[in-house]
Amino acid sequence: MSTTTDQIQGGGTCAELPERTLDRRELRDLVNDLAAHPEEWRDQVDFPADGGRHYASLYRDAYVDVWLLCWRPEDDTGWHDHDISSGAVHVVRGALRECNPRIGGEHLETVVPAGQSFSFGPDHIHRLTGAVDESVSIHAYSPPLWRLGQYSIDGTGVMRRVSVSYADELRPMDDPITSVA
Repeated sequence: MSTTTDQIQGGGTCAELPERTLDRRELRDLVNDLAAHPEEWRDQVDFPADGGRHYASLYRDAYVDVWLLCWRPEDDTGWHDHDISSGAVHVVRGALRECNPRIGGEHLETVVPAGQSFSFGPDHIHRLTGAVDESVSIHAYSPPLWRLGQYSIDGTGVMRRVSVSYADELRPMDDPITSVA
């Protein structure tokens, strides 16, 4: 059964979504579709003069959660997971750097340029930073975010997880210079 979603905050309508948890492919299709319709989110883009990452909730229902995030190179989520939620990200401007931790080796680092997207399951741990000035991305999660795991990795490689609310802004719990390879 399908239902038409509510208005997203940019003023347009989100695509029809099923009344159930979306899988990774569906989430990726959703962020790709929204990226192709900037009239639905463009007015939410902001880079505050006082710095800091800007983010805006575009849509949330019982099954999906959609966000617009604006990044500068100094913006860093720190290591985190999305608890029980799968997710997808589409970079609409600039580029993001995604790092994945590697036990006993250098962390895997990928630069995701504008026009590209990626998806992940609830077991995915990563860290996102802006790779260039003024990057913009659209993120979708299903089920909607309620909790996230935030991680620190100490100098000996020990990883620790702390559960945080989705409403808390993610930031590094460790030294980003030594933790991001």
